[in-house]
Amino acid sequence: MKNLLLAGIVGAAMTVSCSTAKTAQTDRAEFLKLKGDWEITSVNYDKNYKVKPFDEGADAQCFVGSHWRLIPNNWSGSYTINGGGDCPSVIQPIKFEVGAGNEFKFKKLMEGSKAKAVTAGYSLNLISQTADQFSLEQNIPSNGENVRVVYNFERTGMK
Repeated sequence: MKNLLLAGIVGAAMTVSCSTAKTAQTDRAEFLKLKGDWEITSVNYDKNYKVKPFDEGADAQCFVGSHWRLIPNNWSGSYTINGGGDCPSVIQPIKFEVGAGNEFKFKKLMEGSKAKAVTAGYSLNLISQTADQFSLEQNIPSNGENVRVVYNFERTGMK
């Protein structure tokens, strides 16, 4: 069903394995520029679909205004959804890594879990990057086609 993309997102996300393995130095140098505090300023996708990213049970628009902290020297971070309306309040620790071809992978860390024990995560592509903005793209399968979701970030704090 075109309007219920949740199952597709969850299924696609949970099949992507994400680890904290070492990455190439060239990738690391580029992604070190992502260090700092970021805010998602917009989430763009075909509005004919109901998109609930990252298994939070919240509409994609709840991520607009969310705060993301990325710390590349130890590949850790977090995101915070502010809540309000139909949006939940969420503070979620993450571990992330950079793969070949601008692949940005992250996994959610639940309280008491160690990163190496978490095998499921999310894979997105870095499609643009400047000193103060970047965009990540997620392609989510649904009914034999992909729904393209783009998350646009702006820097809000430290570099």
